[in-house]
Amino acid sequence: MKLLSILFVTFIIALVGTKLLQGQWNFLFSGNLGMAVFILFTGFAHFKFQKGMAMMIPDFIPAKMFWVYATGIIEIAAGIGLMIPALRETTAILLIIFYVLVFIANINSSRKKVNLFKGDYTGPGMSYLYKKRLPMQIILIAWTWYFGIYLN
Repeated sequence: MKLLSILFVTFIIALVGTKLLQGQWNFLFSGNLGMAVFILFTGFAHFKFQKGMAMMIPDFIPAKMFWVYATGIIEIAAGIGLMIPALRETTAILLIIFYVLVFIANINSSRKKVNLFKGDYTGPGMSYLYKKRLPMQIILIAWTWYFGIYLN
């Protein structure tokens, strides 16, 4: 849930900043900037924690390192796409699909007790999935829909 603080803090700072600089609250910009910073942060994590990320991928999927790097690039591109008004809605739709698909890897990694940061099998397991990851995934999907599609 520490990752969600990136989303919320960026949103609040942007919201206050737009109020001070523009004289009005800009929820559309602030919400998308919050998600963009969040997804950029997670995208770059694919290059720092690649071993743990590869361990998350189900065994039947080949070329694990390719997918780690590819999804990192996809996340970075999504962060940029959310900030471009002409691309925002399409990016948000694709990002929601991505979040659903990534949850499959989260289920696999929880079953295997993958520790993403250490790249070993000392992770918290299924309790993390139900208590933290699933609620976070729901928040990310709802946030992306609200700011990327509904308000757009």
